[in-house]
Amino acid sequence: MELKRIVDKVDGQVVFGDTFMKTEIDSACGADLMSDVLACNINPHTLLITSLINIQVMRTADIVDLAAILFVRGKSPVDDVIKLAKKSSIPLIVTDLDMFETCGRLFELGLKGS
Repeated sequence: MELKRIVDKVDGQVVFGDTFMKTEIDSACGADLMSDVLACNINPHTLLITSLINIQVMRTADIVDLAAILFVRGKSPVDDVIKLAKKSSIPLIVTDLDMFETCGRLFELGLKGS
């Protein structure tokens, strides 16, 4: 499904990556431990759902080649994260929803876990 559909479903705001809204997402990984993300079955069409907003999130995203990152609980990523997202062309989205509600809404859309 297109990233735009996901953004709409979680009432998200795009921090970076308006031009990437047609990116196809076929799975998601919800985690706050980046070691868990590294252990997931990530493919280039995977969305990361997390409440972590530090640079380690972007470094992990780069390593596993994530398609996009969705930050929950209204947390906005720090400037260094946004800069690295631009360099890596990884869209960043923020939602005010918590992790549980976010994952539930995306499950309703038919998005599968990674």
